Amino acid sequence: MAEQEVIHALQPAGLADILERILDKGVVIVGDIKVKLVDVELLTIKIRLLISSVERAKEIGIDWWTSDFELSSKAKQLHEENRLLRERLDRIEAALKPAGKRKSN
Repeated sequence: MAEQEVIHALQPAGLADILERILDKGVVIVGDIKVKLVDVELLTIKIRLLISSVERAKEIGIDWWTSDFELSSKAKQLHEENRLLRERLDRIEAALKPAGKRKSN
């Protein structure tokens, strides 16, 4: 049985196997690009890339796409609802101010 495990481990992995392993475990790629001219740093670009499955990303606490209103329809709806509530609150607060302390528009 040990020979079968060794033989299996030495077999080349297909693209699907590699992709499954990457998505299951995740891969982090980090890099910095710096542009200098005569020892003066003009530009720094920091690159941080994480490749994983959605489930794995959620396990490690990464779920920014659920609250990004550019990507999530629910986030867009919440963003618009929040904007409308702020406007309503501003109108209510303006109506409750004493007449002498109201801003003139």
